[in-house]
Amino acid sequence: MSQQRPNFLIIVADDLGFSDTSPYGSEIHTPALEALARDGIRMTNFHTAPACSPTRSMLFSGTDNHIAGLGCMWEHMQKHKDYFKDKPGYEGYLNHRIAALPEILSDHDYLTILSGKWHLGLTKEYAPCSRGFKKNFTFLPGSGNHFAYEPQLDSGEVFFPALCTDGHWMEGDRFLDHRKDLPDDFFSTRSFTDKLLGFLEERSEFEKKQPFFACLTFTAPHWPLQASKARREKYAGKYDEGPDVLTKQRIQRLVELGLVSEDSVIPPPSGKWLPPTWDELSAEEQKRSARTMEIFAAMVDEIDENVGRVTDYLSSTGELDNTLILFMSDNGAEGAALEALPLMGRPGTMANVIEKYYDNSTENLGNKDSFIWYGPRWASAGTAPSRGLKSSTLEGGIRCPCIIRYPPLKAQPGSISKSFTTVMDILPTFLELAQVQHPGTSYRGREVAPLRGRSWVSHLSSTKPDDVSVHGEDTHIHGWELFGQRAIRQGKWKAVWLTYFTEKEGWQLYNVDDDPGELNDLAARYPDILGRLVDFWDHRFISSSLEFLAAALATPSDPTFAYVKEKINTVI
Repeated sequence: MSQQRPNFLIIVADDLGFSDTSPYGSEIHTPALEALARDGIRMTNFHTAPACSPTRSMLFSGTDNHIAGLGCMWEHMQKHKDYFKDKPGYEGYLNHRIAALPEILSDHDYLTILSGKWHLGLTKEYAPCSRGFKKNFTFLPGSGNHFAYEPQLDSGEVFFPALCTDGHWMEGDRFLDHRKDLPDDFFSTRSFTDKLLGFLEERSEFEKKQPFFACLTFTAPHWPLQASKARREKYAGKYDEGPDVLTKQRIQRLVELGLVSEDSVIPPPSGKWLPPTWDELSAEEQKRSARTMEIFAAMVDEIDENVGRVTDYLSSTGELDNTLILFMSDNGAEGAALEALPLMGRPGTMANVIEKYYDNSTENLGNKDSFIWYGPRWASAGTAPSRGLKSSTLEGGIRCPCIIRYPPLKAQPGSISKSFTTVMDILPTFLELAQVQHPGTSYRGREVAPLRGRSWVSHLSSTKPDDVSVHGEDTHIHGWELFGQRAIRQGKWKAVWLTYFTEKEGWQLYNVDDDPGELNDLAARYPDILGRLVDFWDHRFISSSLEFLAAALATPSDPTFAYVKEKINTVI
């Protein structure tokens, strides 16, 4: 392996499902990602947290989100401020009990750059400029209009006053006014890429001699689903057969690519409250539903084009082969719009805000003044071959695409890794390649958490990656929790507790090697295995000072519960 320290480029898509790109079986045109996969390694057993900000906290900390400050999402903690107040690990921002990856690399002469979504703190104190990024162009909240059209923010009709400010955007340590400081032709995916390329092109002679650590963190294809008319038209008619047919097609391609087994079972759509089936929709409803998926595909298409712009630039400067490029999603596909509540109004008024400011007629879908998402049936196609969506601890919520290209690793081009890995592993992997030691339990005079992730270097350097596991397939135990949804996994065995996404109560047990869709509950057949996992879950929570967060769940007495149920039953 080269002794020259590598550059690092992390590209994060937002709410992109496992099978939403062509290297993972999608029909969506993503040639730039195909090129990365052809020259690099695709991971099929890569896991994140069930939602955005928890994953990002794990990425930058190398440890569990409950330790790094995002034990629950900030938007949801605001509903229960008294409950979460002063609870370590639930600050709602990337806390200072961890040493952040950009901080560590900056200390060791890396030029650190971020362009895109942050979602790890809304104030300057917790913004990228305060957590190690020397250059940044940042969207601070969790979601926003891709054309920067936000009339409800200017009017003050938002749930959380902290969001009704001009403080959504930053460049360096300066807040931007979205009304005058953003380009007139702003579109999130293209504009984030423009800024990243600008930062790289404008490096001083001194900075060009430094290795760089860059993050390009898209807000696409997160709702609201929006794209240019020309790009939408590219996918016109592509989804007229509906989501169930799409799921079958994607699983077949996954089998052909060698990413899933030939006996993979098509999982049913996920969600406690599902909209009508395709056959139950009228012709006009089918047209409208298919249009939402066309827009989603166009957004993924645009991500790929901009990934290609970056790789073309790196090739032109001679930096491509010394840059480790990692492309990933932050969680599984999303079938609802729960995070829209803080941006769109109080529970019960979101529909009013959309009606007041947005035109969701079928002809206007995808434009800047439309606000839509595509619903759980299309999202379930995006998580094939798994069951479950974003926010769930089923595989569909946490098993995500991850592609790595870095020729000095000497891995066989086009390799497929099936070993269990997590987003927490990225920090120790990068540090090993950068020849940098993690500070351990003390950093800049404060106590910090040790790493939970493990380096992939030996695994990825092998000509047969699966012969060199990262975590010890049969011994390592890993857990997840968000909104009370729980999961604990050891090797092929995984126990899940899903009170919110299913009518079924209690712990369930799955063999995820044989049953990746988590369809065959083996709890009654193997009570000893389930008991061992549950015992470890209880021990993990005690030893980590974590709590089961009943207050984080929407319950039937919570107006959000009825609102969400109503919206998910609506054909968007």
